[in-house]
Amino acid sequence: MEKLVVIVILADFPFAKPKADAKLPRVAIIWTGGTIGSKVAYGEGGVESTVKPEELFYYVPELPEIANISMNHLFSAWSQDLTYVEWQKLADAVAKEINAGARGVVITHGTDTMHYTAAALAFMLKNLNAPVVLTGSQRSSDRGSSDAFLNLIAAVRIAAGSDIAEVGICMHASSSDDKMVFIRGTKARKMHTSRRDAFRAINDKPIAYVTRDGEISYVGNYRKTVKASAKVKAETKFEPLVALLKTHPNSDPEVMQYYLEKGYRGFIIEGTGLGHTPIDVVHEGRSWLPHIKSAIGESAVVGMTSQTIYGRVHPNVYAPLRVLNNAGVVFCEDMTPETAYVKLGWLLGNYDNEKAKELLNKNIAGEINERITYDEFLL
Repeated sequence: MEKLVVIVILADFPFAKPKADAKLPRVAIIWTGGTIGSKVAYGEGGVESTVKPEELFYYVPELPEIANISMNHLFSAWSQDLTYVEWQKLADAVAKEINAGARGVVITHGTDTMHYTAAALAFMLKNLNAPVVLTGSQRSSDRGSSDAFLNLIAAVRIAAGSDIAEVGICMHASSSDDKMVFIRGTKARKMHTSRRDAFRAINDKPIAYVTRDGEISYVGNYRKTVKASAKVKAETKFEPLVALLKTHPNSDPEVMQYYLEKGYRGFIIEGTGLGHTPIDVVHEGRSWLPHIKSAIGESAVVGMTSQTIYGRVHPNVYAPLRVLNNAGVVFCEDMTPETAYVKLGWLLGNYDNEKAKELLNKNIAGEINERITYDEFLL
């Protein structure tokens, strides 16, 4: 029996913006690209970033029923190509939209580094008094299994109707289409390459869930909006000379010297377990300790996280950990390596080395939980 294959090609034609409804709140969508803004290039193969931001009003007709949408096409890029410069542009754009009266902001973004951007915005945006929601998709918008539209609808619902005054990520909560999850930006991490529910809250509960019908249920603690507040300020200074290093069997610690010679001011180490690095080594030249001491001696800030992702590092459980602690390594509690990396770059951009070191393991934007007393984050 012959199979009928139907290929749907999204047309390229102008799209009219819906009329504003004075009864609805204004939500600003800031477009940055990613899979949510892509289609399959059938002639060449592969997914290409070809969707125009204005097409959202045509393909997601629910949006004008939720909020008055304003569109800011800031840039179009795959998320792996973004740098701190784009984080700075985003923080400035978000602050401008909220200070101009936006009820909330939605940022369309590629998923691969979305958690880096979310963490950066969480540190950069001061006096935040509105929801800032990053969303994207794992499947391009012209695929039948695409998660793009439901993620975007849920993100707009949070931006328009929640009382959350934080930066977070809104994506599918499971592989089905029943609900979406909103995760604090400093506690989110992409944990799967292709599943639609790739993002998880690490060492934390999600803040909220959003059903297909638009119901928002709050399950975690969060900072709430208040009636009167100061204008949002974007503190965007960032030190790019920070390295994220991973220790492993046979790892060469001289990599730290390479970065020091290039003027790097900070290091976040992904240690093993509770924060171990090779220091009591059998083979000469494999100990990280002399290089860590050298970096700290040159006023660099060295922070320790864990490759295990879940749980927290601890400076006192094992003797080697005490040695690292006494050398001046900052143990970064239950932060993910990515969040610690972003935080250290932001701290060194805004403070001197000593102050940055002091603040690295102090909670600023929900990145540290003092105690973890539940196991549901492991699900």
